[in-house]
Amino acid sequence: MRLSDREGFLAWAMLLPSVVYIVALVGVPFLLAIAFAFSDVTTGDPSYHFVGLRNFRAIFHDGVFWQALGNTLLFTAASMALIVVFGKILANILVADFQGKWFVRFLVLLPWTTPVALSSISWLWFLDSIYSPVDWTLRRLGLLHGNVIWLGHSGTAMLSVVFVQAWRLTPLAAVIVMAGLVAIPRDLDEAARVDGAGYWRRMFEVTIPLTLPVIAVAALFGAIMTFTDMTVPYVLTRGGPTHATDVLASWAYFRGIEGGDVGQGAAIALFLFPILLAAAIAVLRAVRRLGLR
Repeated sequence: MRLSDREGFLAWAMLLPSVVYIVALVGVPFLLAIAFAFSDVTTGDPSYHFVGLRNFRAIFHDGVFWQALGNTLLFTAASMALIVVFGKILANILVADFQGKWFVRFLVLLPWTTPVALSSISWLWFLDSIYSPVDWTLRRLGLLHGNVIWLGHSGTAMLSVVFVQAWRLTPLAAVIVMAGLVAIPRDLDEAARVDGAGYWRRMFEVTIPLTLPVIAVAALFGAIMTFTDMTVPYVLTRGGPTHATDVLASWAYFRGIEGGDVGQGAAIALFLFPILLAAAIAVLRAVRRLGLR
């Protein structure tokens, strides 16, 4: 009874499982990555020898690393733009009042709830160069006159990877933006209607300005999940063709795990941290400024 009345003790007791979970699955691997990045550890020789900045110098002289960095930025920016746009559109549909809304919400959430590896394998069949139903549909519509090798050419491969990633994360952005739309006071929209504002004017002068902080948070979540993700590029293309869809996360895996050079793989993975931290700080500052207006 005495312990149950101590709020400070109960607070730490309730937080302890989460703290242990985060330290075990995030903190320890992060510290190991830092240690391995300054070592010559390989899968064949796990003994630790400090080598300083040798791994970083090696990856900076690696052309594939810079290509993977550019692919990562393009992959993240393009996916994030699509996620925000389609997330806003879906959010507007989800807050509308119509029959069967619960079923539409269920369908919208399916891409997010489906395991990413399973959904990526499904898209691997959808984009097959011979049996693709996408090609069949486009040919029926007269938009194509032959098969398209979606995952075999650098341009279409990156386009496919971006589209699948946006398809997977758009439901999350839609739910976040929907929460912001529901929080908008109805009085503002009704006042704009009384003043004669049409749908698009209300959208750009009332709805979007009031939901900008929420949209920025949705963009931040999409950027973090895309910037650190390798599942979609790995399953669809394995970084090909000729590293055209390799991202930093997948190249770190190929170099460190499949290639056996754990030190260089850790250095590549560690390079994600400062870029992601800078982007997160910039977005959060923008959200804070938008919230203060």
